[in-house]
Parts: sequence; C-alpha cells; structure tokens
Amino acid sequence: MRIAIIALGTQGDVQPYIALGKGLHAAGHAVRLLTHENYAGLVNSHNLEFCSMQGNVQELIETQEMRDLLARGNFLEITARMAKETQQAAIRWAQAGLVACQGMDLLIVGVGGLNLGVALAEKLDIPLLQAYVFPFTPTKAFPGVLFPQLIARFGGSVNWLSHQLVRQLLWQGSRTGDTLARKQILNLPAAPLLGPYHSPYLRRYPVLYGFSPSVIPKPSDWQNTQVTGYWFLDAAPNWTPPDALIEFLENGSPPVYIGFGSMGSQAPEKTADLILRAIEQSQQRAILLSGWGGLRPENLPNRVYLVDSIPHAWLFPRVAAVVHHGGAGTTAAGLRAGVPAIVTPFFGDQGFWGQRIAALGVGTKPIPRRQLTVERLTQAIQTAVTDQSMRQRAAKFGAKIQAEDGIANAVAVIERMGR
Repeated sequence: MRIAIIALGTQGDVQPYIALGKGLHAAGHAVRLLTHENYAGLVNSHNLEFCSMQGNVQELIETQEMRDLLARGNFLEITARMAKETQQAAIRWAQAGLVACQGMDLLIVGVGGLNLGVALAEKLDIPLLQAYVFPFTPTKAFPGVLFPQLIARFGGSVNWLSHQLVRQLLWQGSRTGDTLARKQILNLPAAPLLGPYHSPYLRRYPVLYGFSPSVIPKPSDWQNTQVTGYWFLDAAPNWTPPDALIEFLENGSPPVYIGFGSMGSQAPEKTADLILRAIEQSQQRAILLSGWGGLRPENLPNRVYLVDSIPHAWLFPRVAAVVHHGGAGTTAAGLRAGVPAIVTPFFGDQGFWGQRIAALGVGTKPIPRRQLTVERLTQAIQTAVTDQSMRQRAAKFGAKIQAEDGIANAVAVIERMGR
C-alpha cells in the first residue's frame, strides 16, 4: 500500500508515527510522512519519505511568549496561542497535504493531524485510519486526559462528558483555520460546528492506540478499537554515544536522568539552579538534558553530565530513575526501561501520564511545574532511588512492555484492512 502519515506537534508527538512508518516500510509498504520542516533530518535518518508541513515547533516553543505560557501551565491560554499559529498555517498545510496525498491508498492521522486528515480524506476519497498515543475516544472508564483523575468519583457519565470536552477544546481552537482551508483550498463545506468527529471516514476502520494495555487496559465501552502496545522509535542505526558519556556512566553509580524535553522554561537559569541543588541535596549523580528549555548551567559539578539530546531507548535502561515532563513518548520510554519516574507536568496530557505512573506504583506522585521546589524534587529523587518496592514494580512493568511489539500489532491490523 501507499500510505501517508500526518504527524504534527513536538518531537515527542511525532516520533511514534515515525516508528509506525518504519514498521510499515519494513513490511513492504511505501510510506510518506507529513510533518514540520524541523524534523526533516529525523525522518530521513530513518529512511522514510519526508513531506514538509510549514512551521518549526522548536522555534515557537523557544519564544519568550510560549515559555511564559508553559510556565503558567494554563491549557486554555496555550491552546489559544497554538490555535493562532495553526490558523495561519492551515491553508499552507492543506496545500501541501493535497499534493502529498494524491494517489495514496491510506491516510493515517493522530490528534494533531486529525482535522486536516478528515478534510483530505473527504476531498480525495482516501480511507482514513485514526492512530493515537493518548486516550481520545470517549469512555466512562476514566476521565479525559486534560482533567484531574479525581473527577472519576463522580461516575461514568462525568468521565464520558470530560472526553467530549477535551475534543471540543481541541476542535474549537482550530475550527477557523480548518474552515478557511476547506473553503479556499479544498473546495469543501465547513465541518460541523462541533467538529468532524462523526465523519463517515472516521468510522470505517478501527482506531489504533499506541500504548500498552498494561498501562491503560482497553475500556469495555471502546468499540472498534485496538490497543496495540507502544510504537517505540529507537536510535538510528548509525548513532553512537559520546565517549565522555560512556566514561561518566562507567565511573560511578547509575545517575538520575533529568530532562523536560521540548518544554520551554520561563527562567532557564533558575530552573537549572533548582535542579542542581536537588541533585546535590539528594547526593545523586545526574545526566541533565539541556533540551529546548535552554538549561545550560555553568561550572557543572563532577556529579552532573550535560547533554543536548540523547536517545531515550539507549540511555534510560542505564539510569537509576527518570525525571521528565510526562510527555507520552518519554513516559513510554521510562516505563519500558523499568526504572521509577518522577513526572513534572507542564500542561496537556502530561498530568494524566504523571497520575497514571503514580497509580501504577512505578513512580512518585507528580509534581506540577509550578509547584516544583528543591525540597520536593530532592524528596522525590530519594524515594525513586531507594524505594525497593517501587523499583521492583517498575522493573516488572518494564519486562511486560519489553515483551510487547506494538508496531508489529499495528502493522498487522493495517494490513488486514488492506485486504
């Protein structure tokens, strides 16, 4: 089959779809990945065909405005800002997508590419497959990912309603741009006021979920869905770790990994100082990810090693614990590695994953970014490193996930559809 995948968002949002594309390519399918221009090198390094969708997410998140918004953690403010960017890009995305999806046999989309994918499917009459990395199908089993999981005590109907509200929050912010793209580029009528969620193109095939059923068991009211296991993107074949990093790992106890991925920091220097003080007080060694937050502390102590980027699949099994922002991809990598996690959510679904890790007993209670202090981080690190019951649970969980093959399961479902 000729398959197009639309993957938009941060690197953590995009990587699972590159992994899925690699699996489909290895199975003999022609795969074209439509994503932001700043991921061209990443896509090409895994031998997939790249199609540029205008926009550089890294540049946007590094602006002071976005750093301030992320520091405040107000999802409505962040969504409004992202919606403004999306509205400006929607027409250009539709133009690129219209060209890239000509002659495709299947279109695969996640949440970031859903609206565009539905519009392109309608325009070109292409079968559409939904493939998500966090729960997006309404269920009575648990609340939506943007809501505190404590609201589950109000019952299944409230849970179901919270999922519908998540869908509307995401849709209403992008509705204006979607309407412009449909009318000006695709010559289609506007999607319904409450979104394209009832499009017949969304009902033909199963919905795929790229997370482990051990982490989120499939709810009984999820019809026509498949929970396949995670879609992991391992390091490119030609990647090798720096000699200095190998030396650091070998010359002491396993360090703690600390990194917030693509989440910008409002005050990078203060954040770096907070982290260094927590490392010192907990008496641990650490690998510190500078990331997009610009964390570059001067005069690092010998107990700390700084990296700009590192494949999680390689590093996480070599550390004592992972401190991260709770992105779906980083959460998955930490779970597979079998080490305890400390989640510091900024916004979006990150709080959901942090609460899930705590509920499973494989990490500490999440510390929202606005509540992060030296004392709280120190205590969490000490717990993650010394709590043997937690460490044993994390190791058993890692073994379960390592035994799964989410990509092979997803490819099998997709190939059955093509028959």
